[in-house]
Amino acid sequence: MAGHPHKGNPNAAPLVALRDVWKVFEGVPVLRGIDFEVRTGEVHALLGGNGSGKSTLVKILSGAYPPTEGHVEIGGRPEVLPRPSEAHRQGVYMVPQEPHIFPSLTVLENLTMGLAGGRARAEEARRIAREIGLAVRFDAPGGELSIANQQLVEIIRGLLRKARVLILDEPTSSLTRREVDALAAEMRALTARGIGILFISHRLDEVLELATRVSVLRDGHFVLSTPADGLTADQLVEAMLPADYTPATPGAAAVLPSGDPVLEVRGLTGRAFRDVNFRVLPGEVVGIAGVVGSGRTELAEAIFGIDPDVTGEVRICGRDAPARAPRSCQAMGLSYVPEDRHAHGIFLTLPSAQTITAGLLALGRRQFLRRGAEDGLSGRFIDKLRIKLTSAQQVARTLSGGNQQKVVLAKTLAPEPRAVILDEPTRGIDARARQDVYRIIRELTAQGVGVVVISSEMGEVAEISDRVLVMRRGRMSALRAGRSSVEEISAATFAHVCGTPA
Repeated sequence: MAGHPHKGNPNAAPLVALRDVWKVFEGVPVLRGIDFEVRTGEVHALLGGNGSGKSTLVKILSGAYPPTEGHVEIGGRPEVLPRPSEAHRQGVYMVPQEPHIFPSLTVLENLTMGLAGGRARAEEARRIAREIGLAVRFDAPGGELSIANQQLVEIIRGLLRKARVLILDEPTSSLTRREVDALAAEMRALTARGIGILFISHRLDEVLELATRVSVLRDGHFVLSTPADGLTADQLVEAMLPADYTPATPGAAAVLPSGDPVLEVRGLTGRAFRDVNFRVLPGEVVGIAGVVGSGRTELAEAIFGIDPDVTGEVRICGRDAPARAPRSCQAMGLSYVPEDRHAHGIFLTLPSAQTITAGLLALGRRQFLRRGAEDGLSGRFIDKLRIKLTSAQQVARTLSGGNQQKVVLAKTLAPEPRAVILDEPTRGIDARARQDVYRIIRELTAQGVGVVVISSEMGEVAEISDRVLVMRRGRMSALRAGRSSVEEISAATFAHVCGTPA
């Protein structure tokens, strides 16, 4: 990926800007008085960990959210963007991480949908396609496009709408090396024409190669905003670390558990990951870190049999699990807490007891439990996990987020598994509930249960894991034996280990 984008004019009026913008959700500030600009002919990279406020900032720029306070400026003038269509009209277009392609429509129909102009618009689409290198048949179905060409279709959609600012959200996350190089060349050509690009990426090597300026969000405000020249990956990693983080002092090496693995994965390959190998010992917590899109959740779903379309081997408690399905995995001793508890983990409109006992019913021949037996079975876990509710029959949607998560954990633990996969187990819960989840994990390992914790919070992975694995671009790598620091996990996650890619 040679070369560097057009530098832009630092004295030019910003194409788009946020001025003293706050965004508050239910009393909680997500953006805190930020100022942000994208100027003519520049690539402005936006970085930040999960929960930093990146998505909210982008949604305000693209018209999906209004600011709570402050305003958006376009061409130096305050503007109101009540919806994305108005942002398009004002020259701001967002290219999403997952392109929105209609597979049964032709490429041309995908490009010009919603636009007037007929034949003249079609010719304009062909001209722009030639200029930015989309070499495909325009009468071919959109479903036949490669991911790279789907990205180019989204960019052309923006240019057809006369976009002066393109927001590229993780545009390289699913691309090959050659496709990344081609997209980088197109970005340089676009900035040379005066278009400003807001570039969101977790790949620090690409950020340093492509960006004119770099800004880092943390806890809703900018901790770094500077020209890209002279920046290092170490500086970017340091800026993204939590504000209250202090480096760990060296201590004695951790004593790792021993025994036969309760979970073994060998050469597992699926749609979002390749050749994954790891094992979990009794009483061990294995942390899997990685950014959104790295393949972590897809891996967990494949291991548990939710997505059976994979190759490779999985062994649960020493036994091969060739034809996996959630029910058979649970019968063998493996349980799974999904990332989205509302969609896949809990019956929100039913009594909490029915969620807690669902896993036991799935393993038995009975389809129903008497009310007394249901309350008795669920009551054991309500006490053990300290779930706050008026009775086992309280409807789950009336519980707090932390107590909903504990109900999902209770359902997972009721079948007495030997191994557990927890995908983002503390997402969306408060600090006290988080500590309760950590306590539950410690109690499980004390009983010899092997635990896999998937988390995008690197501090969490560092705190509770005996061993850390990192997912990046569908590949898994291991850090050193024993506990790892937040710096090590961050560096490996963002592909910067001792100056070389992970």
